Amino acid sequence: MEEILVRAKQLKQELLDFVMDAEGDLAIALESFYAQKLSILPKSQYASNTNNEMVMDMFLTDAKIDEKTPIDLFLDSKPKLTASDFSLVKSWQKSFIGLFAVTEIFADGCQLMNWMTAKYYVVKTKNADELQLLSRMKNGEILLARIAPVTDSYWMFSTSISIMGKLGKPKLAIAIGNFKQNYKNYLYTDAPDLLEEAWQSVEQYHQAFLDFFHSDEITLPGYQLQKKLKEFQEFITQRSLENAGIDSSKSLKELVEEAGVSREEIVDVAAEMGADAKVASRLLEDNKNTKMVVPDIELPNHLKKAEQVTVITHPRWGQMFLTNYQLFKNMLGVADWRSVENAEKLLRQYLEEPEINLSIWQRLAKQYPVELEKVLQAYLNREEFNLQQDLETTLQEFNKSLNPELPEIASVPLHLHNLFQEALIEVNGKSKSKNKSKAKSGFG
Repeated sequence: MEEILVRAKQLKQELLDFVMDAEGDLAIALESFYAQKLSILPKSQYASNTNNEMVMDMFLTDAKIDEKTPIDLFLDSKPKLTASDFSLVKSWQKSFIGLFAVTEIFADGCQLMNWMTAKYYVVKTKNADELQLLSRMKNGEILLARIAPVTDSYWMFSTSISIMGKLGKPKLAIAIGNFKQNYKNYLYTDAPDLLEEAWQSVEQYHQAFLDFFHSDEITLPGYQLQKKLKEFQEFITQRSLENAGIDSSKSLKELVEEAGVSREEIVDVAAEMGADAKVASRLLEDNKNTKMVVPDIELPNHLKKAEQVTVITHPRWGQMFLTNYQLFKNMLGVADWRSVENAEKLLRQYLEEPEINLSIWQRLAKQYPVELEKVLQAYLNREEFNLQQDLETTLQEFNKSLNPELPEIASVPLHLHNLFQEALIEVNGKSKSKNKSKAKSGFG
């Protein structure tokens, strides 16, 4: 094992001991960080030990005590560290969690691909346990791991590794979805360009919503909203085609002919990607009404069936669906808010549910400043509550974030989009096969 890896292992243990033995603000920050992070991670026994290590490692880089991370505080406490040791520990600020695919295995490590960004990393083992684990790894297996830089050319595992095995496309898509849910701040850690592009797409979606609906807030019955969102999706697609210089008035067949590609080549490519060859062939029929295919937007069933759904978009917080937003506003509009049925339950829901984020509260505070202040004074039993000064700190008490996480409507890298599409095709294909089998074996 290389000397620098041995030293990295020693320094990492010293760093962990420093944090675990700390008192005062650092200890308080650790307790708070653990409680918040563990509340959103998987609760299974299998995940518990890995979660504890992950949270501790995230704390080292993500927590702030007087604008300094625990790594900064550790380095401050070690003025006699050599320049090389200081540089090594400092580089761990770049550590990140990823969902990796094993692409190559070496005698002392492996090459991994981060599925979120398609970037590759050489990772070397630093102890016997990791070396034993490496001997059981196979190319193509999926790992949930946190890695930290050691040199300019390779990294090390920073915590225990969760081996998820070889996953088919549907299960891999689910694993990526779970990763996005559990580790939202780590989606594109190693690709700031992708992160910036994703945030820009949220702003573009918001602007498109304004252009189509002429408002950032609409309220409709669920079934009508479903129809309007389909029209909105067509509007976005049309705009994208125009920006790409594609004539959307032409059929897919005409576009293919102009590109100089044969019908057979298109069908073959579609089949290789997992699409039904018959579907690809049908799209190429000489039909002027067959244009570029627009993917369906499907609301969850409970929203489709809702009597009233309010959609609100925000250039940073994204798109929010609320079935009781008008009811909440009506409560603020009456003389005695407690006279409204289930008023306290509604208030508790708005304070406790993470989906009701800061932007919703800021919106209500802007429209109903006096009314909302009085309601919160009464509900929280705080006569001194000042809406302008105390709203954000109060929402933090209810575990609401003051900073938006990347919304679901954000764009995803092309390789992820393709994976999700292929996984969907595979699932639909299996579902159709099962239905055919049932039909053949049925009585009647």
